[in-house]
Amino acid sequence: MARKKGSTLLEQAIKNVPGFAELWHKMNRRMTLAGQSPSTLKNYGRSLAQMALHFEQDPTTVDEEEVQEYLYSLVKAKKFSESYFKFAVYALRYAYKTVGIEQRLTELPEIRRQNKLPVVLSKQECRELFGAPKLLKHRVLLAFVYSTGLRMNEARKLLLSDIDSHRMQVRVRQGKGMKDRYVVLSPLVLKGLRKYFNACRPVKYLFNGQTPGEPLGSRSIQWMLGSALKKTRIKKQVTMHTLRHSFATHLLEDGVDLVTIKEQLGHARIETTMRYLHIARVRKSAPHSPFDTLYKKS
Repeated sequence: MARKKGSTLLEQAIKNVPGFAELWHKMNRRMTLAGQSPSTLKNYGRSLAQMALHFEQDPTTVDEEEVQEYLYSLVKAKKFSESYFKFAVYALRYAYKTVGIEQRLTELPEIRRQNKLPVVLSKQECRELFGAPKLLKHRVLLAFVYSTGLRMNEARKLLLSDIDSHRMQVRVRQGKGMKDRYVVLSPLVLKGLRKYFNACRPVKYLFNGQTPGEPLGSRSIQWMLGSALKKTRIKKQVTMHTLRHSFATHLLEDGVDLVTIKEQLGHARIETTMRYLHIARVRKSAPHSPFDTLYKKS
């Protein structure tokens, strides 16, 4: 089915595929009430809409063999990423549960979580990166994201009122998992924020986009990072999330405990935070009995 110019896949599927509008309404309602993030809604909707337009029918009514062939084509096609395939499977799982046909879940492939260690910058590479951009706004934004360990979408949606300079904290509203939390505010970064504020006078959002009153777009931030990287000697595959990984690793190397790092990052599970143990260069002590140090003078 041809896609009309200017319309999204979801809009096309809702309008043209019989039964899809009702399916998506039920899924959207269920996910919204469950507190799923807007990005999950977007990814599930796009994946299901792609399937609906491909089959020209509600994906939950498609024959098992046809579903398997479709998923197989996603794996073999070079134009689709690994994450796209995963969201197709996750979206189908959710759709089957929504319409009450859980027995079909066994038809879907299992998604194995890969144990890939994240890329991390050294402190020297961080200093080089943060000094690379010409514009003050760009330098401050990169340094701010690293200094707080925020996800890119958390940082770009911060309001000016979320910066608490008296308590030296940053309030993160409705981060991943729809949870609020507070993270540390660096005194050095606060100085940079004040210079940036006096020079750029942001309105509403800490980092405004080109449209007044709107946050800076994710693509603009990614472009900003890419431009800065070109001016450095860094050869690693760096994304905005690399700054978050570097934040956690450097805290661990500086002696901060895992529970504190978990809270700063907003992780739901300590196991997620523990992977940084495999990256951080932390000096390990030889095993000993605590009794041997009981009477040592501190």
